[in-house]
Amino acid sequence: MASFFFSRNKSKAPTELVKHTKDLLPRLWEPAGSQKTEEELARLLAQMKLVLQGTQETDSSPEQAQQLVTSVIQEDLLVSLARSVHLLPFESRKDTQTIFSYVLRFKPPNSTEHDAPALAYVINNRPEIIIELCRGYEHKESAMPCGTVLREILKHDEVAEIILYDQSKEGERVVRLNQIRPDVKQTGSGIFWKFFAWIDRGAFEVSTDAFTTFREILTKHKQVVPQYLATNFDLFFSRYNSILVQSPSYVTKRQSIKLLGEILLDRANYTVMTAYVDRGEHLKLCMNLLKDDRKMVQYEGFHVFKVFVANPHKSVAVQRIILNNRDRLLKFLPKFLEDRTEDDQFTDEKSFLVRQIETMPPVPVEPAKGQNMVNGNGNGAVAASVK
Repeated sequence: MASFFFSRNKSKAPTELVKHTKDLLPRLWEPAGSQKTEEELARLLAQMKLVLQGTQETDSSPEQAQQLVTSVIQEDLLVSLARSVHLLPFESRKDTQTIFSYVLRFKPPNSTEHDAPALAYVINNRPEIIIELCRGYEHKESAMPCGTVLREILKHDEVAEIILYDQSKEGERVVRLNQIRPDVKQTGSGIFWKFFAWIDRGAFEVSTDAFTTFREILTKHKQVVPQYLATNFDLFFSRYNSILVQSPSYVTKRQSIKLLGEILLDRANYTVMTAYVDRGEHLKLCMNLLKDDRKMVQYEGFHVFKVFVANPHKSVAVQRIILNNRDRLLKFLPKFLEDRTEDDQFTDEKSFLVRQIETMPPVPVEPAKGQNMVNGNGNGAVAASVK
């Protein structure tokens, strides 16, 4: 039935579809790119989607789908598509997203491989595709289709590693997994660092989607991210605090403060948390958030502030700031967001912090060497106290 459907419509063979598409994509970049090129590409991409998905009335042919997936990889079409998707018409961008998603999760019938062959090939042999998908955030037209595909493949730690550790410039060879050196500090010029600008200065479509992917990278890869943040601690949090937490955009500011709290309270990031809450300048930033004129910014800021106060082994710098502001904090906290009367956990946390501040020594005390915020059971005392 499927072969009858395709022959009736005189569709090209899967290999021809791929080759013709690859040949036409460069024409989109020509100064006088023609509408005829867009229309022909739209038709080819729609046919490719049809080969992969079929229709409501007709199932796709597994043989033809496998031929198309194989041809897409052999012709290196995914790189060209990722680079050009922003130049395509709206419906074609949606079709391109569908093609990417299908190809990267396709497994041949009776396959015993754990990962889809195309995705394994991309990760191990052609990581340039991953980086080109990230560069989709350079244009609002490609932000959503590229971001959606990125988040699908970010279920794999290896994809996160490539994004985090690639330092290549456009047109250069992208890092391979066996070249990654987690212990080497970065300069801040790789693809991951561009997320800060995409989130802060991008169009709304770019900013919101880029932040979703950024959050996915930082919260879903607990075997990768803690080492990365520890190695690049100063650079990462300098940019995070100055660009995102202090962003003029309300949405970006609020989301970034909330994500910061999630990062610090994640047990996998224990070393990062202890380093962050040791810094007096970080505490000052959080205390300023408590005075913001927007209640949700105040609320999210509180969930970072509480980590500093609940830490039983505060640095001298942090103790000094709290003690210098003790009287004001003890008056401020009981009335802080007091209209949240139905939030019992928030009320309990405020009371806990008040007690912690009240019982602090009158002068800073040097924390004992070797002490930390992990109790004998391996649980974070800070997280246990205020979570």
